[in-house]
Amino acid sequence: MKGMGDMMKQFQKLQSKMYKLQEELGQQTIETSSGGGMVKVVANGSQQIVSISIEKEVVNADDVELLQDLILAAVNEALTKSQEMVSSQMTKLTGGLNIPGLT
Repeated sequence: MKGMGDMMKQFQKLQSKMYKLQEELGQQTIETSSGGGMVKVVANGSQQIVSISIEKEVVNADDVELLQDLILAAVNEALTKSQEMVSSQMTKLTGGLNIPGLT
């Protein structure tokens, strides 16, 4: 049974490291843009949008759909890159083990 106790201790260490990593990732950000930089979106490692900036030139009351499309594209790319960042860091931590609910 000693082996089981050691395994539980290792799992608890891994879990502690994962919580710390999640906190750190929540502080890390990535920035994406669309429309040649006209719309910029910043997301953090918690998959939250931190900021959106829009250049005046892209704001046109006659073409609201273009602005909506640019925002949507930048937000989706920011969330995708944020998820990739988290997945990459978690894979490094777990050594490539696929632990459901943790990566």
